[in-house]
Amino acid sequence: MKSTQERRKFLRQSTKAVGALLLPAYLSGCGSRGDNRSAGEPAPATQQVTNERRKLGVALVGLGGYSSGQLAPALQLTEHCELRGIVTGSPEKIPVWREKYGIPEANVYNYENMDEVANNDDIDVVYIVLPTSLHAQFAIRAAKAGKHVWCEKPMAMDVEECQAVIDACETAGVKLSIGYRMQHEPNTRTLIGYAESKPFGKMQTVKSEAGYGGQIPTSGWRSRPEMGGSALYDMGVYSINGLRYATGLEPLAVKSAVQYVPKTTDVTTSYELIFPDGIVAKGKASVVENTNILRVDCAGGWYELSPMQSYNGVEGRRSDGHLLNQPIESQQARQMDDDALAILNDTPVMVPGSEGLKDIRIVRAIIESAKTGKEVSLI
Repeated sequence: MKSTQERRKFLRQSTKAVGALLLPAYLSGCGSRGDNRSAGEPAPATQQVTNERRKLGVALVGLGGYSSGQLAPALQLTEHCELRGIVTGSPEKIPVWREKYGIPEANVYNYENMDEVANNDDIDVVYIVLPTSLHAQFAIRAAKAGKHVWCEKPMAMDVEECQAVIDACETAGVKLSIGYRMQHEPNTRTLIGYAESKPFGKMQTVKSEAGYGGQIPTSGWRSRPEMGGSALYDMGVYSINGLRYATGLEPLAVKSAVQYVPKTTDVTTSYELIFPDGIVAKGKASVVENTNILRVDCAGGWYELSPMQSYNGVEGRRSDGHLLNQPIESQQARQMDDDALAILNDTPVMVPGSEGLKDIRIVRAIIESAKTGKEVSLI
């Protein structure tokens, strides 16, 4: 086996070679309006890598519902990465996954021996798909093993954990991407572009709500706030991130917040953020109420996405009758291909760790505002 330093050197050399092949085509697609992408939006991840490292090997850490129902199937659709490894604390899942996805025994790890992935050249990326309270610990371990890190949202429990992950990845010289799939989705990319182009003039109000009508959690990690079991952590990052990318601005303060906590953790949180330029921004997150919209009202019209964060079928419309309805086969596949291309081309990732940190900072401020009943500054 090669040493970690030798593997990093090899990957850097491969990255430069691949980048020379791909980057011109990649950049030439940016800003093209022929497929309804916004100016400055990265092209869809369809470029072919022609060298021996055409596809990056991905290991999923945590084989729960999102890994099994979304990420693993999406990895079968990607062009620049593939599922090569798993890390799980459930031995009974191993034979099922090995048979279904052809994963060799040497690429199977548990939570105790995951650090041995440092000696496995098949694995280039470790994707953390665990309860939020475990994100920082396992992301840092992956970085120390010399692997690029993809981490599901919310990034971590607090700002300090987020920064620790960022620092670990920078020290190890690996890339860190946060799994905000919506920022890769084409209709959302179009809306993000409106923050700059302002098709209806000055923004006045923005509403972002994300929620689903489930049962109040009474067991498992979703009922435990110390593990990230919370409507605000679970769904709030969609609404918070939506307000930020819709305005293209960072909030100045949490004006007010209310949390409904019937048992151990909040099941609905409503909040209002103060943005620059007098924009009024209201958000909601819920695990008991169906709501799924991002709407921007401006001086001369409006636009919205509804639904704004579903796994498929995201679409929108504008007050002038224009529709935001570019279809996509898989948001997760687009996300992972975009992130893989950033590694292969050695270019900045679309959603870096700083993005996850900013949202968690706002999450913590919302919690403080709800507890104290006071405005909480973010500057």
